[in-house]
Amino acid sequence: MDYIDYYKLLGIPKTATASDIKAAYRKLARKHHPDLNPNDKDALKKFQQINEANEVLSDATKRKKYDQYGKDWQHAEEFEQSRQQQRQSAQNQQQQYGGGQNMGDFSDFFSSMFGNMGGSGGNRPQAKYRGEDFSAEVRLQLIEAYVTHKQTLTVNDTNIRITIPAGIENGQTIKIKGHGGISTNGGPNGDLYITFALLLHPRIKRLENNLYTTVDLDLYVAMLGGEITMETLTGKVKLHVAAETQNGTKIKLKGKGFPVYKQEGQFGDFYVTYNLKTPTHLTPRQKELFTELSKTT
Repeated sequence: MDYIDYYKLLGIPKTATASDIKAAYRKLARKHHPDLNPNDKDALKKFQQINEANEVLSDATKRKKYDQYGKDWQHAEEFEQSRQQQRQSAQNQQQQYGGGQNMGDFSDFFSSMFGNMGGSGGNRPQAKYRGEDFSAEVRLQLIEAYVTHKQTLTVNDTNIRITIPAGIENGQTIKIKGHGGISTNGGPNGDLYITFALLLHPRIKRLENNLYTTVDLDLYVAMLGGEITMETLTGKVKLHVAAETQNGTKIKLKGKGFPVYKQEGQFGDFYVTYNLKTPTHLTPRQKELFTELSKTT
Protein backbone atom coordinates (compact mmCIF):
# COMPACT_ATOMS: atom_id res chain seq x y z
CA MET A 1 0.00 0.00 0.00
CA ASP A 2 1.47 3.39 -1.06
CA TYR A 3 1.94 5.90 1.74
CA ILE A 4 -0.38 8.89 1.65
CA ASP A 5 0.22 11.84 3.95
CA TYR A 6 -3.37 12.43 5.07
CA TYR A 7 -2.52 15.77 6.68
CA LYS A 8 -0.85 17.07 3.54
CA LEU A 9 -3.71 15.71 1.41
CA LEU A 10 -6.28 17.69 3.41
CA GLY A 11 -4.00 20.71 3.67
CA ILE A 12 -3.99 20.79 7.49
CA PRO A 13 -1.27 20.62 10.16
CA LYS A 14 -0.81 17.66 12.49
CA THR A 15 -2.21 19.82 15.28
CA ALA A 16 -5.53 20.25 13.45
CA THR A 17 -8.69 19.95 15.53
CA ALA A 18 -11.68 17.77 14.67
CA SER A 19 -13.53 20.81 13.32
CA ASP A 20 -10.50 21.73 11.17
CA ILE A 21 -10.51 18.24 9.67
CA LYS A 22 -14.24 18.33 9.00
CA ALA A 23 -14.07 21.73 7.31
CA ALA A 24 -11.09 20.74 5.13
CA TYR A 25 -12.76 17.48 4.12
CA ARG A 26 -16.03 19.14 3.09
CA LYS A 27 -14.24 21.78 1.03
CA LEU A 28 -12.07 19.26 -0.84
CA ALA A 29 -14.84 16.67 -1.26
CA ARG A 30 -16.99 19.28 -2.98
CA LYS A 31 -14.08 20.49 -5.15
CA HIS A 32 -13.04 17.01 -6.34
CA HIS A 33 -16.44 15.29 -6.48
CA PRO A 34 -16.51 13.19 -9.70
CA ASP A 35 -19.98 14.48 -10.64
CA LEU A 36 -18.59 18.01 -10.76
CA ASN A 37 -15.45 16.97 -12.67
CA PRO A 38 -16.75 14.69 -15.46
CA ASN A 39 -13.74 15.44 -17.69
CA ASP A 40 -11.12 14.80 -15.00
CA LYS A 41 -10.12 11.12 -15.05
CA ASP A 42 -8.22 11.52 -11.77
CA ALA A 43 -11.14 13.07 -9.88
CA LEU A 44 -12.51 9.76 -8.59
CA LYS A 45 -9.12 8.64 -7.26
CA LYS A 46 -8.55 11.99 -5.57
CA PHE A 47 -12.05 11.91 -4.09
CA GLN A 48 -11.47 8.40 -2.71
CA GLN A 49 -8.18 9.48 -1.11
CA ILE A 50 -9.89 12.47 0.51
CA ASN A 51 -12.59 10.18 1.94
CA GLU A 52 -9.92 7.80 3.23
CA ALA A 53 -8.01 10.63 4.91
CA ASN A 54 -11.16 11.93 6.57
CA GLU A 55 -12.17 8.46 7.77
CA VAL A 56 -8.82 7.99 9.53
CA LEU A 57 -8.16 11.49 10.90
CA SER A 58 -11.72 12.09 12.12
CA ASP A 59 -11.52 8.95 14.28
CA ALA A 60 -9.41 9.65 17.39
CA THR A 61 -8.26 6.03 17.75
CA LYS A 62 -7.32 5.62 14.09
CA ARG A 63 -5.62 9.00 14.05
CA LYS A 64 -3.43 8.08 17.03
CA LYS A 65 -2.33 4.88 15.30
CA TYR A 66 -1.69 6.74 12.05
CA ASP A 67 0.42 9.38 13.80
CA GLN A 68 2.55 6.65 15.37
CA TYR A 69 2.83 4.08 12.58
CA GLY A 70 2.17 6.01 9.37
CA LYS A 71 1.24 3.75 6.46
CA ASP A 72 1.27 0.70 8.76
CA TRP A 73 -1.33 2.14 11.17
CA GLN A 74 -3.81 -0.64 10.37
CA HIS A 75 -1.33 -3.17 11.80
CA ALA A 76 -0.65 -1.23 15.01
CA GLU A 77 -2.04 -3.95 17.27
CA GLU A 78 0.17 -6.58 15.66
CA PHE A 79 3.21 -4.32 16.02
CA GLU A 80 2.55 -3.83 19.70
CA GLN A 81 1.89 -7.53 20.26
CA SER A 82 5.11 -8.51 18.52
CA ARG A 83 7.15 -5.96 20.42
CA GLN A 84 5.69 -7.12 23.70
CA GLN A 85 6.61 -10.70 22.87
CA GLN A 86 10.11 -9.61 21.91
CA ARG A 87 10.58 -7.73 25.17
CA GLN A 88 9.32 -10.72 27.15
CA SER A 89 11.64 -13.06 25.26
CA ALA A 90 14.60 -10.73 25.91
CA GLN A 91 13.78 -10.63 29.62
CA ASN A 92 13.68 -14.43 29.69
CA GLN A 93 17.09 -14.51 28.02
CA GLN A 94 18.43 -12.06 30.58
CA GLN A 95 17.17 -14.13 33.49
CA GLN A 96 18.47 -17.36 31.95
CA TYR A 97 22.01 -16.02 31.49
CA GLY A 98 22.34 -14.17 34.80
CA GLY A 99 21.24 -10.65 33.86
CA GLY A 100 24.69 -9.31 32.91
CA GLN A 101 25.19 -5.67 31.93
CA ASN A 102 25.32 -6.50 28.23
CA MET A 103 21.88 -8.14 28.30
CA GLY A 104 20.19 -4.77 28.63
CA ASP A 105 21.85 -3.65 25.44
CA PHE A 106 20.80 -6.88 23.80
CA SER A 107 17.20 -6.31 24.92
CA ASP A 108 17.11 -2.82 23.44
CA PHE A 109 18.52 -4.09 20.17
CA PHE A 110 16.15 -7.05 20.09
CA SER A 111 13.08 -4.89 20.76
CA SER A 112 13.92 -2.68 17.79
CA MET A 113 13.89 -5.62 15.40
CA PHE A 114 10.19 -6.01 14.55
CA GLY A 115 9.36 -9.31 12.99
CA ASN A 116 12.75 -10.95 13.67
CA MET A 117 12.06 -13.86 16.00
CA GLY A 118 14.98 -15.99 14.86
CA GLY A 119 18.21 -16.83 16.67
CA SER A 120 18.90 -19.31 19.45
CA GLY A 121 16.44 -20.19 22.16
CA GLY A 122 13.99 -22.81 20.95
CA ASN A 123 11.45 -21.90 23.67
CA ARG A 124 11.09 -18.32 22.45
CA PRO A 125 7.42 -17.55 21.60
CA GLN A 126 6.74 -16.99 17.92
CA ALA A 127 4.86 -13.88 16.76
CA LYS A 128 1.46 -14.52 15.24
CA TYR A 129 1.02 -12.30 12.23
CA ARG A 130 -2.27 -11.25 10.71
CA GLY A 131 -3.46 -12.50 7.41
CA GLU A 132 -3.32 -10.22 4.39
CA ASP A 133 -5.91 -7.46 4.02
CA PHE A 134 -8.08 -7.72 0.91
CA SER A 135 -9.59 -4.89 -1.13
CA ALA A 136 -12.68 -5.02 -3.32
CA GLU A 137 -14.75 -2.53 -5.30
CA VAL A 138 -18.54 -2.57 -5.48
CA ARG A 139 -20.25 -0.55 -8.20
CA LEU A 140 -23.72 0.77 -7.46
CA GLN A 141 -26.40 2.54 -9.46
CA LEU A 142 -27.56 5.75 -7.78
CA ILE A 143 -30.94 4.17 -7.01
CA GLU A 144 -29.18 1.25 -5.29
CA ALA A 145 -27.34 3.63 -2.98
CA TYR A 146 -30.66 5.33 -2.22
CA VAL A 147 -32.02 2.41 -0.19
CA THR A 148 -30.52 0.06 2.39
CA HIS A 149 -30.11 -3.36 0.81
CA LYS A 150 -28.09 -6.56 0.98
CA GLN A 151 -25.58 -7.87 -1.53
CA THR A 152 -23.52 -11.04 -1.75
CA LEU A 153 -19.89 -10.62 -2.76
CA THR A 154 -17.52 -13.35 -3.85
CA VAL A 155 -14.00 -12.74 -2.54
CA ASN A 156 -11.38 -15.47 -3.12
CA ASP A 157 -14.13 -18.02 -3.83
CA THR A 158 -15.90 -17.14 -0.58
CA ASN A 159 -19.41 -15.65 -0.54
CA ILE A 160 -19.80 -12.74 1.87
CA ARG A 161 -23.24 -11.21 2.47
CA ILE A 162 -23.13 -7.54 3.44
CA THR A 163 -25.70 -4.85 4.20
CA ILE A 164 -25.16 -1.59 2.32
CA PRO A 165 -26.70 1.35 4.21
CA ALA A 166 -28.68 3.95 2.30
CA GLY A 167 -26.72 7.11 1.59
CA ILE A 168 -23.35 5.43 0.97
CA GLU A 169 -20.92 7.93 -0.59
CA ASN A 170 -19.08 7.55 -3.87
CA GLY A 171 -15.55 6.44 -2.98
CA GLN A 172 -16.46 5.54 0.60
CA THR A 173 -14.60 2.56 2.08
CA ILE A 174 -15.89 0.25 4.81
CA LYS A 175 -14.06 -2.53 6.65
CA ILE A 176 -15.38 -6.06 7.11
CA LYS A 177 -13.30 -7.39 9.98
CA GLY A 178 -11.80 -10.86 9.67
CA HIS A 179 -12.81 -11.45 6.04
CA GLY A 180 -9.38 -10.93 4.55
CA GLY A 181 -6.57 -13.47 4.13
CA ILE A 182 -6.13 -16.34 6.58
CA SER A 183 -3.03 -16.24 8.76
CA THR A 184 -0.57 -19.09 8.17
CA ASN A 185 0.65 -19.31 11.76
CA GLY A 186 -2.46 -19.05 13.91
CA GLY A 187 -2.75 -15.26 13.95
CA PRO A 188 -5.96 -13.35 13.22
CA ASN A 189 -7.37 -13.13 9.74
CA GLY A 190 -6.88 -9.99 7.71
CA ASP A 191 -9.72 -7.58 7.00
CA LEU A 192 -11.70 -6.86 3.84
CA TYR A 193 -11.87 -3.23 2.68
CA ILE A 194 -14.73 -2.49 0.31
CA THR A 195 -14.76 0.73 -1.73
CA PHE A 196 -18.04 1.81 -3.31
CA ALA A 197 -18.15 3.42 -6.76
CA LEU A 198 -21.45 5.09 -7.66
CA LEU A 199 -22.23 5.11 -11.37
CA LEU A 200 -23.38 8.36 -12.95
CA HIS A 201 -27.13 8.78 -13.44
CA PRO A 202 -28.22 10.03 -16.90
CA ARG A 203 -30.44 12.83 -15.50
CA ILE A 204 -29.77 13.27 -11.79
CA LYS A 205 -26.54 14.37 -10.11
CA ARG A 206 -25.69 13.90 -6.45
CA LEU A 207 -23.52 16.20 -4.35
CA GLU A 208 -23.24 15.06 -0.74
CA ASN A 209 -26.90 14.57 0.29
CA ASN A 210 -28.46 16.88 -2.29
CA LEU A 211 -29.75 15.93 -5.74
CA TYR A 212 -29.75 18.12 -8.86
CA THR A 213 -31.56 17.82 -12.17
CA THR A 214 -32.63 19.95 -15.15
CA VAL A 215 -36.20 19.83 -16.49
CA ASP A 216 -37.30 21.10 -19.90
CA LEU A 217 -40.15 23.62 -19.80
CA ASP A 218 -42.10 24.62 -22.88
CA LEU A 219 -42.73 28.26 -23.56
CA TYR A 220 -46.49 28.14 -23.03
CA VAL A 221 -46.29 26.60 -19.55
CA ALA A 222 -43.48 28.97 -18.62
CA MET A 223 -45.55 32.01 -19.62
CA LEU A 224 -49.01 30.92 -18.47
CA GLY A 225 -48.10 28.59 -15.60
CA GLY A 226 -49.33 25.04 -15.03
CA GLU A 227 -48.18 21.60 -13.93
CA ILE A 228 -45.49 19.29 -15.26
CA THR A 229 -44.42 15.76 -14.34
CA MET A 230 -40.81 14.99 -13.38
CA GLU A 231 -38.98 11.67 -12.92
CA THR A 232 -37.18 11.09 -9.60
CA LEU A 233 -35.30 8.12 -8.17
CA THR A 234 -38.48 6.88 -6.53
CA GLY A 235 -41.04 7.64 -9.23
CA LYS A 236 -42.84 10.55 -10.85
CA VAL A 237 -43.81 13.77 -9.07
CA LYS A 238 -45.90 16.75 -10.18
CA LEU A 239 -44.44 20.24 -10.06
CA HIS A 240 -46.47 23.45 -10.06
CA VAL A 241 -44.95 26.02 -12.43
CA ALA A 242 -45.64 29.66 -11.69
CA ALA A 243 -46.68 31.95 -14.54
CA GLU A 244 -43.86 33.91 -16.23
CA THR A 245 -41.17 31.49 -15.06
CA GLN A 246 -37.79 32.47 -16.49
CA ASN A 247 -35.16 30.24 -18.08
CA GLY A 248 -32.70 28.95 -15.47
CA THR A 249 -35.13 29.31 -12.58
CA LYS A 250 -34.17 26.94 -9.76
CA ILE A 251 -36.59 25.49 -7.21
CA LYS A 252 -35.89 23.42 -4.11
CA LEU A 253 -37.85 20.35 -3.07
CA LYS A 254 -37.02 20.27 0.63
CA GLY A 255 -36.33 16.83 2.08
CA LYS A 256 -36.63 15.11 -1.32
CA GLY A 257 -32.90 14.56 -1.83
CA PHE A 258 -30.59 11.69 -0.91
CA PRO A 259 -30.83 9.86 2.44
CA VAL A 260 -28.21 10.85 5.01
CA TYR A 261 -25.81 7.97 5.71
CA LYS A 262 -26.88 6.06 8.85
CA GLN A 263 -29.29 8.84 9.84
CA GLU A 264 -32.74 7.22 9.66
CA GLY A 265 -35.41 9.49 8.21
CA GLN A 266 -33.06 12.35 7.26
CA PHE A 267 -32.70 13.48 3.65
CA GLY A 268 -31.04 16.21 1.67
CA ASP A 269 -32.88 18.48 -0.77
CA PHE A 270 -33.68 18.12 -4.47
CA TYR A 271 -32.85 21.12 -6.69
CA VAL A 272 -34.62 21.46 -10.05
CA THR A 273 -33.48 23.91 -12.73
CA TYR A 274 -35.92 24.85 -15.52
CA ASN A 275 -34.61 24.84 -19.09
CA LEU A 276 -36.90 26.88 -21.31
CA LYS A 277 -37.50 25.25 -24.70
CA THR A 278 -38.18 27.57 -27.61
CA PRO A 279 -40.89 26.19 -29.93
CA THR A 280 -39.85 25.17 -33.45
CA HIS A 281 -41.69 24.34 -36.69
CA LEU A 282 -44.30 27.03 -36.08
CA THR A 283 -47.42 27.05 -38.22
CA PRO A 284 -48.32 30.21 -40.16
CA ARG A 285 -51.04 30.93 -37.61
CA GLN A 286 -48.63 30.59 -34.70
CA LYS A 287 -46.17 32.93 -36.38
CA GLU A 288 -49.00 35.38 -36.92
CA LEU A 289 -49.93 35.27 -33.24
CA PHE A 290 -46.33 35.80 -32.15
CA THR A 291 -46.12 38.76 -34.53
CA GLU A 292 -49.24 40.28 -32.99
CA LEU A 293 -47.86 39.65 -29.52
CA SER A 294 -44.56 41.34 -30.36
CA LYS A 295 -46.44 44.51 -31.37
CA THR A 296 -48.03 44.80 -27.94
CA THR A 297 -44.74 44.97 -26.03
